[in-house]
Amino acid sequence: MKTTISQVAKHKDQEVTIGAWLTNKRSSGKIAFLQLRDGTGFIQGVVVKNDVSEETFQLAKSLTQETSIYITGKIVEDTRSPIGYELQVSNIKIIQEAVDYPITPKEHGTEFLMDHRHLWLRSKKQHAVMKIRNEIIRSTYQFFNENDFVKIDPPILTGSSAEGTTELFHTKYFDEEAYLSQSGQLYMEAAAMAFGKVFSFGPTFRAEKSKTRRHLIEFWMIEPEMAFVDHEESLVIQENYVSYIAQSVLKNCKLELEVLERDTTKLENIKAPFPRITYDEAIELLKEKGFDDIEWGEDFGAPHETAIAESFDKPVFITNYPAEIKAFYMKPHPERSDVVLCADLIAPEGYGEIIGGSQRIDDLALMQEKYEEHGLTGPAYEWYLELCKYGSVPHSGFGLGLERTVAWLSGVEHVRETIPFPRLLNRLYP
Repeated sequence: MKTTISQVAKHKDQEVTIGAWLTNKRSSGKIAFLQLRDGTGFIQGVVVKNDVSEETFQLAKSLTQETSIYITGKIVEDTRSPIGYELQVSNIKIIQEAVDYPITPKEHGTEFLMDHRHLWLRSKKQHAVMKIRNEIIRSTYQFFNENDFVKIDPPILTGSSAEGTTELFHTKYFDEEAYLSQSGQLYMEAAAMAFGKVFSFGPTFRAEKSKTRRHLIEFWMIEPEMAFVDHEESLVIQENYVSYIAQSVLKNCKLELEVLERDTTKLENIKAPFPRITYDEAIELLKEKGFDDIEWGEDFGAPHETAIAESFDKPVFITNYPAEIKAFYMKPHPERSDVVLCADLIAPEGYGEIIGGSQRIDDLALMQEKYEEHGLTGPAYEWYLELCKYGSVPHSGFGLGLERTVAWLSGVEHVRETIPFPRLLNRLYP
C-alpha cells in the first residue's frame, strides 16, 4: 500500500511503501538508520540486517544524501520519534542516485545557502517555515470566508501608484508607462463598493534599496477592504484576524514550531484585544526610553518599533499618525486635521510592523483637494476619484505583510527564509 509520511498514523502495524528522499543516515553494526523525507514530513527508517536480504542491507548502507527511493516497511509506534512512528524497512528500490549533493549536514554560509535556495528548501527547518507559511495562508482564507468576505484579485500591472512613485518598478505597457503593483488597495476599494467586504492575496513589489532583515523586493500581501466600516471597527477585525492565524499556527503546526525551537508561550498570548497607543503617546514612550532625538512628525524606524513593542506582551496598535507621513487617501481625524485615522500593528519580539491600515477618505471635495496637493493628475487616477463621486460610504481597509508575519510566528530572524525564492537587493537568483 502506497502512502505518505503525513498519513502513517493511519497505517500503524501495516506494511506500506513510501516514495522518499534520503536526508541523512548512520549505521551501527547490524542496524542502519535512514532519515527520510517525502515532502509531507520526515520519518526514520530502521534497517535491521537480520530482517532483510544482504542486498537490501548493503544498499541501505550505501545510499547517498538526496537519493530518491521507494522504501517499503512496517509502520510501528515509537515514542522517541517527533511524529510518534518509525518505519521498519523490508525493501528499498532506488529511483535516482544523487551524487555529491552540495548541502551537507555541516554548517554552510548564508550566501551559499541562498545560492542553493532551490535545494535548501528541502531542509527540515526551511520545510517547517514553509509549512507555517502555508498554514497562515490556509487560515487566512478560512477567516475571511467565515466572515463573509469575497476574494477579489487586483491587477499586478498598474497605471498608477497607491503610495507614491519613488519605490516603484517601471515598465513599458506597449506605448504607456506602467508599474508593478505596490499594493492592490485602490482596486480593492472599488471592489468593496461592489461587494461590501473583500480581500485580496497576491504579490507586491517595492523598489526600495534596503538590506534589513525585514525587507524584500517582492512580497505577498493580504489586503481586506470593507464598506460601511469605520476605523475602530476595522481595528477589531484586524486583531481578530491576527489572533485567528496565530492560534491556527499553534494548533496545526506543533511539530514545525518544535523543529524551529519556537517559544510557543509567547504565541499563546496572541489573543484579541490588542493594546492601542496613539502616535503622540508613542513619541512620549520613546523619549522615556532614551530616544531623545525623535521629533513629532517623524516616522518610526526599526529600533523605534522594537522599543515600543517591548512595553507590551501582545502586538500593539499605534494609531493617529501625522497626515504628512501617511498616504493621501487616509481620512483625517475628525478632531485633529494634523493626524489621520490610521494604525500600524507592531509585532512583538522586534519583528516590526505587520499591518498598516486606515479609514479611507469618502468625501469628494476632500479627495479632490488631496489630488491637487499630491499632483495626482491624468487619466490613471480618474477612476479612483469616481469612487467618491458615485455612492461613497465610510470604508476602511488594511494590508498584512505575509512574510513578516511568517517570520514573527515561526521565530526566524530574516524574512528571506519566509518566502520560497526571495528577491533581495542584488539577488535575482535562483
